[in-house]
Amino acid sequence: MRNSPGQMCDRIWRHAVFTTLAGTLLFVAAFSIAQTQPSSQTARQELLKKLVAAAEERTHHTVRYDPAYVRIPYPGGDVPQDTGVCTDEVIRSYRVVGVDLQKEVHEDMERNFSAYPQQRRWLLSHTDTNIDHRRVPNLMVFFSRKGETLAITEDPADYLPGDIVTWDLGGGVPHIGIVVHEKSAEGGRHLIVHNIGQGPRREDVLFAWKITGHYRYYGPRL
Repeated sequence: MRNSPGQMCDRIWRHAVFTTLAGTLLFVAAFSIAQTQPSSQTARQELLKKLVAAAEERTHHTVRYDPAYVRIPYPGGDVPQDTGVCTDEVIRSYRVVGVDLQKEVHEDMERNFSAYPQQRRWLLSHTDTNIDHRRVPNLMVFFSRKGETLAITEDPADYLPGDIVTWDLGGGVPHIGIVVHEKSAEGGRHLIVHNIGQGPRREDVLFAWKITGHYRYYGPRL
């Protein structure tokens, strides 16, 4: 049965409307993405800026290095403010910008326990909100899963303020710190805020030990 001229016109009209509508939706989607990407990038940069400021502020605190196991509240728990280890400087800096690593690490470990070195390194079969987020190997796994894993190089220009760096101090002893804005007088390396035993300090130690990890983490919402 042949279509009448009226039916053919109706089909042409509906096709034109559909094509126009589809094109409009694609344009709106593309425009929305274009608007969102710069906004998201700006928010990420702002978070890193605040993170660096928080890390640098930590160098004004007196902290006695104490690796003792301590029972702490959850979420938002912390060991006594005048004690801590290297991981506590990272945890406290992120908490200033609204990111609770105790909570974030615990929740990811609950869902993906086998991805973390709990069983093979500490012979543990369950999570522990008192200590899990305070262990460098766990933070390395978490940052690699939830953040960006960046290249490990010998070029200081590859390490930017807000980046997280981990090291092997020798004999498998892990360490962690935050890259900040200030640079060394020689070599132009960004300094690191860390606590290796003398409390939080800002020092030129980027290449002092073997680097084992290089990350960038913006928190769960970015």
